[in-house]
Amino acid sequence: MGKKVLIVGSGGREHALAWKLAQSPEVDQIYVAPGNAGTLGWNVKIEANDIPALLAFAEEKEIDLTVVGPEEPLTLGIVDDFQAKGLRIFGPSRTAARLEGSKSFAKEIMHEANVPTARWEVFQDSQKAKAYIQKIGAPCVLKADGLAAGKGVIIAENQETALQAVDEIMEGALSTSGKTLVVEEFLTGPEISLLCFTDGKMALPMVPVQDHKRALDGDQGLNTGGMGTYSPPPFWTAELERQVMREVVQPTLSVMQERGETFQGVLFVGLMLTPEGPKVLEFNARFGDPETQVVMLRLESDLLPVLWACTEGTLQNVSLSWSPETAVCVVLASPGYPQAYTKGIPIHLPSQISESQAIFQAGTAASTEGQLINSGGRVLGVSAKATDLIQARQAAYELVEQIDFPQVHYRRDIGIKGLG
Repeated sequence: MGKKVLIVGSGGREHALAWKLAQSPEVDQIYVAPGNAGTLGWNVKIEANDIPALLAFAEEKEIDLTVVGPEEPLTLGIVDDFQAKGLRIFGPSRTAARLEGSKSFAKEIMHEANVPTARWEVFQDSQKAKAYIQKIGAPCVLKADGLAAGKGVIIAENQETALQAVDEIMEGALSTSGKTLVVEEFLTGPEISLLCFTDGKMALPMVPVQDHKRALDGDQGLNTGGMGTYSPPPFWTAELERQVMREVVQPTLSVMQERGETFQGVLFVGLMLTPEGPKVLEFNARFGDPETQVVMLRLESDLLPVLWACTEGTLQNVSLSWSPETAVCVVLASPGYPQAYTKGIPIHLPSQISESQAIFQAGTAASTEGQLINSGGRVLGVSAKATDLIQARQAAYELVEQIDFPQVHYRRDIGIKGLG
């Protein structure tokens, strides 16, 4: 009998996971809660943070494996609640998910594990934070301690911006997640996302990805949840990967295990390749979005057995095979994103695309007439893979041109850094 899988979430990441799991000969039935217009045939009307309803659904349908996409249900303890009922679920427990849910906790773990990262201080008092900034000067980086959907980090180029950011994070729009503030030294170098499958004891790295966080070309404009990705970046090497696994991933997992907070699921390491070597910018406790889109395009192995092995503690029996090709994902966003944006714009997708292309839907819905419309900030992840970065970019942007989405906003320079 094939397995029944429930995917929790509604973004492009969840569409990519469903797309990949649908190719598994071991999967019989997929459900996505709540999903989007791209996962229409699989959708269940339950919000990702409605844990009691998800639990009841998983019991009723006898779900074999639940895969959690977003961070919120993880930090709310969905994994603990499912496991308490004897249900198999992929993702870290509530305490382990604090690696993403609390920047100060993550820094504490890095310190304990001797992981290379930026120097930092933690503040609960805005006046003390400001005094510290006046002492260290700018540029510096300010981070809200709690979850802020990718918007809780401010890179302050000068002291005035840094001091304003203290108020913004601790007393302004982010006040709930920003009661505690982390102030870090400013690091320079290319950024890399390395996602790793882990069963708590060992980890298997996925392919490296470079994300593009800023809204506008040339890394200008506001920070977003991610405007596009490509994999692999040409400056990543097998030696760098070994170093990161040895100096970052393994020590982090060991410290978590020693503390009785074993981390199982995806450990997402956000790195900066500084002149002194790789340093950790942040940990995330789940698949990245839009990193997952290019990772799934390049994964040649069946996804189900590796997820299963992570929940069993048997990851040592798994090996993964990856396409040597380059993958690119261009995010199409609503006009105005990441600030106020218009919803309900009709979108027309091409009727046919090639096997090496994929359109992963995120902020989409079907109108009452069944028309595809935008319903969120990041709307589509237009993805393609090809022999090299030049051809993969070309294939992705050619596909973008075939999509009718009035006033669409997207970056035209995804992957350009890799052509250096």
